[in-house]
Amino acid sequence: MNSPTKPEVAAAKVTLADVADEAGVAVSTASRALSNPDRVSAPTRHHVQSVAMRLGYRHNRMATALEADRTPMLALLVADVTNPHNFGLIRGAEAQARAAGYTLIIGNTQESSEFERAHAERLGSAVAGFVLASSRLPDDELLELAELRPVVLYNRQVAGLPSVVSDSADAGRQIIDHLAALGHRSLTYLGGPANAWVDGERSRALAEFAGRAGIKVMTRGPFAPTLEGGSAAADIGLASGTTALVAFNDLLAIGVLQRLQHLGIEVPGEVSVVGFDDIFGSDFCHPPLSTVTAPVEQAGRTLIDLLLDARDGRTAARIVLPTVLRVRDSTGPAAAAASRSR
Repeated sequence: MNSPTKPEVAAAKVTLADVADEAGVAVSTASRALSNPDRVSAPTRHHVQSVAMRLGYRHNRMATALEADRTPMLALLVADVTNPHNFGLIRGAEAQARAAGYTLIIGNTQESSEFERAHAERLGSAVAGFVLASSRLPDDELLELAELRPVVLYNRQVAGLPSVVSDSADAGRQIIDHLAALGHRSLTYLGGPANAWVDGERSRALAEFAGRAGIKVMTRGPFAPTLEGGSAAADIGLASGTTALVAFNDLLAIGVLQRLQHLGIEVPGEVSVVGFDDIFGSDFCHPPLSTVTAPVEQAGRTLIDLLLDARDGRTAARIVLPTVLRVRDSTGPAAAAASRSR
């Protein structure tokens, strides 16, 4: 058998990191230029490919993962995998991970910090980094995890960690402006889990803009952010005597609508209902739900980009995505204030 020539031996030793260094780009950029060329600009693509050809680099996906001291897997942990809000997030994250040559592992934490902690401990040695959606872990544990593996947060902010959040402040402004224009002078916020960071953000935004508009706000809860949680939330919301109910998320809001229909309460004739997330089904429940939407699939893609940037040691970024209130039939002119006892 003939021994390999020197050029063949040299080519076999050229790594993706070598190509990235020679081209003056990050390893993740070099990887995308070679395996997913549509993901980078044409000049960068041509430059990296030219360098790779000159060095004699031979692309191999698994070898790329190993030689760059990374595993070819990323983890996305979501609070509730059955919540339709997470469908777009997962879809966007999976597409972006696949484009970068990674496999995405999905974990369901079931709204539990204990389950989330257990997932992180089990997966820590198997994945290159974590995307944590609506994390229930305390700040210090998130920072400890980030010392072991890169961590990016969705709808949660911790100093020093990259994050993507929806604009809760502007969402609150839009809801209040809408209800004020309809003549509402009181509303009840039906809160979600006590340890959900975004619940506090939504509650504070509503209170701030309601105060400016002269609208009285009551806060009730916490409630389970599910259809089942909507029954208790509806009863307590009605007892508050306000003319509008704003729920932590759409699942809770749709559960509220179901309970109000069972009680014979007209929506929006007697009380208006607003949700958050614009989940699949929110536009064809009865009545169609007025709710806040955000570009969730874009959020999933952005989270993976931030995670790959973190792998390359880039500065943590905080990205705020725009929100839009979709007005449907569950909100209408305020009914005359009336005492409701049920």
